[in-house]
Amino acid sequence: MEAPKDHEREKDRIKELESYSILDTLPEADYDNLTAIAAEICGTEISLISLIDSNRQWFKSNHGLDARQTPREYAFCAHAINSQESVFMVQDSRNDERFHDNPLVTGDPRVIFYAGIPLISENGLPLGTLCVIDHKPKLLSQSQISSLDALAKQVMNILNLRKAQLQLKDSFSKLEEKNEALERFAFVAAHDLKSPLIGISGMSEIFYEEYKSNIDSEGQDMLQLIKESSNKLRSLIDGLLEYSKSEQVLREKKSEIDLPQLKKEILGLFSYDHNVTLNINSDLEKIYTNKTALDQILINLVANAIKYNDKEKIVVEIGVSNSETHYEFYVKDNGPGIPPKDHKKIFEIFNITTNKDRYGNSGNGIGLATVKKIIENSNGTITLESEIEKGTKFIFTIEK
Repeated sequence: MEAPKDHEREKDRIKELESYSILDTLPEADYDNLTAIAAEICGTEISLISLIDSNRQWFKSNHGLDARQTPREYAFCAHAINSQESVFMVQDSRNDERFHDNPLVTGDPRVIFYAGIPLISENGLPLGTLCVIDHKPKLLSQSQISSLDALAKQVMNILNLRKAQLQLKDSFSKLEEKNEALERFAFVAAHDLKSPLIGISGMSEIFYEEYKSNIDSEGQDMLQLIKESSNKLRSLIDGLLEYSKSEQVLREKKSEIDLPQLKKEILGLFSYDHNVTLNINSDLEKIYTNKTALDQILINLVANAIKYNDKEKIVVEIGVSNSETHYEFYVKDNGPGIPPKDHKKIFEIFNITTNKDRYGNSGNGIGLATVKKIIENSNGTITLESEIEKGTKFIFTIEK
């Protein structure tokens, strides 16, 4: 018996094989179907998908054979991966010096006939073979060899697809880790910045009230600028905290929400403005969804409908309806409307299309980006309809 030699690029070949993470996995129908077809086409008792590692041949699929692996030194496939031919064929191993006394020939499974097509990776390295085996001498026709070659290519297609999926999963996992780390950093950084900013804003307010009579108009303007800048930065930080926590919000379990109670809660948040009328238009009494996520969406949209409204009497309407797979909502106001050129921009983070709200404060361009993020991560969509001087209607869906 002649033991097979290592491949000329054995270290690279083993590393390539390991990159597929296929060794010692459970049987799979995709591979078993191919070996069954190979045995049928070639008229053999046995067909194998054999992968050669450093000390064994392991069978991803073993049609007609109970064993899942054999020692490498006995493996016909370990010879096949070193062959320069497209198919490695042994018509009668009993008459071949390399195999006549091989335990796989003299004993079970009595490998008399063997034909193997190397499984070549995209880097040109052989991982193993798709082979057919019989207990009697045999010779394959050119048509059978061509079919076996086509099946071997299909085996590699499945292996390459598996490898690509594993790489994609690994990349996605690493990206999630980076995103989580970035969100944690943003949260901690923003949280740590809030305290000194509150101090600066408070101290500038006290300083202004206590000493404004002793400071000229230019100094007073500078103090006001410090105060306004601190408040604006605080608003930006609060927005960033909301944006970074939006992923955590979606992890909360869904619960039953009473719509009349929801209206009462939202109206209570804006009770300071007595010129606001809030209506809910729905045939539903209750819905079942993530309450914290829905609260963030509706409070943000209602707050914007009020803050950026130019009418003396503000009217906001929330609509809720039901489809087979989603809840459908809208938030409609009677404000100034949004120009068509800004319809996409308003959902972009840090994009500010309006200088001041009705209270003289500047936005931070984070609120609607957070809303869009929550909705899309809830398998929903958000769009808007708007007419200048007549109002805006935000329409969104959330998966049930």
